[in-house]
Amino acid sequence: MQTGERTVLAQFDYLIEAPNWTRDNKRLIYNSFGRIHSYDIASGESTEIESGYASHCNNDHVLSPDDSQIAVSHHTREDGQSRIYVFPLAGGAPELITPMAPSYLHGWSPDGETLAYCAERNGQYDIFTIPRIGGVETQLTDLPGLDDGPEYSPDGQHIWFNSVRSGLMQVWRMKADGSEQTQMTFDESNNWFPHVSPDGKSVAFIAYRKGDVAPGDHPANKDVEIRLMSSDGGEFSTLVSLFGGQGTLNVNSWSPDSQQLAFVSYRLKD
Repeated sequence: MQTGERTVLAQFDYLIEAPNWTRDNKRLIYNSFGRIHSYDIASGESTEIESGYASHCNNDHVLSPDDSQIAVSHHTREDGQSRIYVFPLAGGAPELITPMAPSYLHGWSPDGETLAYCAERNGQYDIFTIPRIGGVETQLTDLPGLDDGPEYSPDGQHIWFNSVRSGLMQVWRMKADGSEQTQMTFDESNNWFPHVSPDGKSVAFIAYRKGDVAPGDHPANKDVEIRLMSSDGGEFSTLVSLFGGQGTLNVNSWSPDSQQLAFVSYRLKD
């Protein structure tokens, strides 16, 4: 984060997406071909994490605060829609959390008690929370337009998200109960998936150029930027420009010391 220097850890001749950095600073967790994988930073080896019937996981996955579990968005075989499941990070049987679909996971509260997600209900995509053990979901947003990417701040006081309610996709922040919804970016780009650093000081997000995409869309294979701003708001800086998009930075991929950021970039095959 100080130098802007990129380090290529691994190259794959197939699609991988959305790295999570484990809190012991040893592994990156990513999805590929519907399964969740663990990349060992020291050895460079990847292993598949056993997830039972959860074999169609997308790039919305989050680690529990203690790294003992992972919550995923898995497209169920019955209807192909995304629902949220939890299983041990060491591997094991998945547990259904959100019977209603589609539901796309993005956040896990610091106390481990609550999950935050984007869901379509009655034709509208809004932000919801639900107890980690399942139960009744709580709707936090209800304005017209897509709200997506909810993620808790490290102190649990706020949820960061992105919304098209202002016309372009912009970064927003609200209290964890849904109150005080506040716009945090105001530029002429489409800004997606704000991720707060573990020390709570910085927010990284991915930006598409205006006109490259519809405000409510975040496809792959686009020229994008990873940007950085203070968690207090204000001006942003461009950390890196790359060819990527969907799958590059969908989930929080800050290193535990807030000094590095993991991401996926793409190359088109000849």
